[in-house]
Amino acid sequence: MNTVLKIFLSMSFSGTLLILMLFLEKRFLKDKISRQWQYYIWLIIIMRLLLPFGAEVNLMGKIYQTMDQVIIQDTSFVKQKKSDKISDGIGGLDVNLEQNNQKMDNSSDSSEILTPDQPFQDIVSLLINHIWLIWLMVMLGMLIRKVTIYQSFIRYVNAGLTPVSDIEILDQLSVIEEQAGIKRQVELCINPLISSPLLIGFFHPCIVLPSSDISEKDFRHIVLHELTHYKRGDMFYKWLVQITVCLHWFNPLVYLMSREITKECEFSCDEAVLVKIGDNHVQDYGKTLLDAMAAVGKYKETFGVVTLSENKQLLKERLGAIMSFKKKSRKVIILTSALTVCIIFITFFIGVYPVEATTYASFIEENKLSVIDEKREEDISFVQIERYYEDGSLPLFQVAFSRLDEEAQSTWLNRIYEDEKIAFFSISVNQLKEDSSLIQLFAEKTYTERSISFFSVLTDRMSEEALEIWLDRALEDRQINFQSILFKKLDRDDELDDLEKQLEAQQLEEYQSYGVTNEGKAYYYKGQLVHIFLDIRKDSSFYTLDINPQGIVNIKITRNEVGEIKSVNYMTEEEVEELLGSMYDPDDELEDSELEVIPIHFETIESGEVIWLGEYTLCDGDKIWYDVLAETGSGMEVGFVKAEDIKAEDQFPDTTYYSVCNYRKHPIDGIQKCISDFTFGSPVKPGTYKLFLRAINETLRNVKGSISIECINVS
Repeated sequence: MNTVLKIFLSMSFSGTLLILMLFLEKRFLKDKISRQWQYYIWLIIIMRLLLPFGAEVNLMGKIYQTMDQVIIQDTSFVKQKKSDKISDGIGGLDVNLEQNNQKMDNSSDSSEILTPDQPFQDIVSLLINHIWLIWLMVMLGMLIRKVTIYQSFIRYVNAGLTPVSDIEILDQLSVIEEQAGIKRQVELCINPLISSPLLIGFFHPCIVLPSSDISEKDFRHIVLHELTHYKRGDMFYKWLVQITVCLHWFNPLVYLMSREITKECEFSCDEAVLVKIGDNHVQDYGKTLLDAMAAVGKYKETFGVVTLSENKQLLKERLGAIMSFKKKSRKVIILTSALTVCIIFITFFIGVYPVEATTYASFIEENKLSVIDEKREEDISFVQIERYYEDGSLPLFQVAFSRLDEEAQSTWLNRIYEDEKIAFFSISVNQLKEDSSLIQLFAEKTYTERSISFFSVLTDRMSEEALEIWLDRALEDRQINFQSILFKKLDRDDELDDLEKQLEAQQLEEYQSYGVTNEGKAYYYKGQLVHIFLDIRKDSSFYTLDINPQGIVNIKITRNEVGEIKSVNYMTEEEVEELLGSMYDPDDELEDSELEVIPIHFETIESGEVIWLGEYTLCDGDKIWYDVLAETGSGMEVGFVKAEDIKAEDQFPDTTYYSVCNYRKHPIDGIQKCISDFTFGSPVKPGTYKLFLRAINETLRNVKGSISIECINVS
């Protein structure tokens, strides 16, 4: 059976136990505890049904572990009996296990053909392996049906809506909103076709009344009731319940829970309203409820809205609760708090089926191997992990990897590292003990080979003492990328900022020793203004590309393996063309075109900030080149927007043109780059466009490079 479905079924089963427990508890404490507590406590059960959380050692895990052990024993017994029968069938010869296995394999096809129950078993196995498809189809069908019914009802209500225009009534509504603490204005409408007052609209709330002929007192109670629903977000709560019902459509107790929550929604809302209006108005509020119930029957409201009255069957119970209303004592509050803590604790204790609980029973079932012994189990492990790795199945590979000995784990880590599969490396490392010998071995390997992303994964399984040792080494070796990883792991961001400033100052001193000086954003080499300045470290931990249109020389910095400057050289025409592409050709006089290079140099671009780099008229055939890099930050975008689409400086248009958006896969993985080229043309129309550069999600730092635009057919 699919592992995800196993987890989901365990969530449903544990949720069932909690539902039964809560029904039993409420039976004895129903009138002693707050109705609002009885309403909101179901949220814990809903979270249990929707989220696979639980204690590391829990009831569901123990149950599934026992079941898996039984499956293993049964499978071993059946396979062994089959092996014995085959051995007897060849004359009772004394053969070794390897020969017996071979004969079983050779005879497996014929034995399967001759078994009368085999077709039936195959059908049952097929259904079990694909039962999740049945669950998914029913769930989607139910959800679509509920959404369709809700939309149909909303269209029905909206078709007969008439906004209230009476100033006096609207003033009363405003006063009640202020008293209820509602800051957003709620609309008020009339629809004579509905059966009772109701609230619709998730983000644009509207109270709908059957009639405007309502006394001032009833109006206050009705509006206060519906505003309480809105303030508490009961519509979102109701839809969360409906989604839970769709997901657990096979569980009858979930439907009982849904009905109980619908009932408690009204009881708790009544209680909240009575707390606001006070004990003196209990009878008046009950009369309002009776008047609303008298109108029920014109049109049945759907589950997606909140009303003043759900059905007549609850009238007697609600009126009884209203008439017997009194504020709960301090002892009751303490009792409900203790009950809440107990329910949360029990929820964690029951837990769900853990992924790591997948045992050899599933391995045997999937591969249908014939004999189970120690040697065969090792063969199964090898076959399984190889298959999971080739298929890219991370969860199953993780389970199989955890069962390997240290030598086999080391072999697999080497293979994964050579294949540069960071995801498999991450889940494998998570199975190792903190500061284990393999962690130390591969930390040394990745550090020596300057593999930053793989080293970062290993730091998750290092103790604070180990991180401090590696930080000292990275500081001594002046490895800024490794320092960044370790500073962040140790939550020492302030020291990282100071270090970056020191390194920047050291870098300028290093440049000066080789004849390179810096004035603002301009670089000079031997007194000449630099056009293209390129500096790349071997490990790509540092990248500087600066283009100054007024410059006259092109230079590049060459560094050795440890990052020290080896030489400063003038760039050849071939190197310039390789770097910038065909946009640069010193022999081209550009008679019918005009090339404009926009240098990019920003120390920081704050998260969400948009830098406007100018306004340009673009025509068909114009060439555009992007070559922008950032040392830090998770996302960067460069592109054009229509000038006419910019309505305000603080509002970025939805539509961009010829944009390049790059997200960093790892927070410190290499250099953030937006490099591409375009030819302007259909379907984008010629016109005036604004060039932009913006930071996405996080602040960009040390943003450098250039953007070039070659306008064709310049008059």
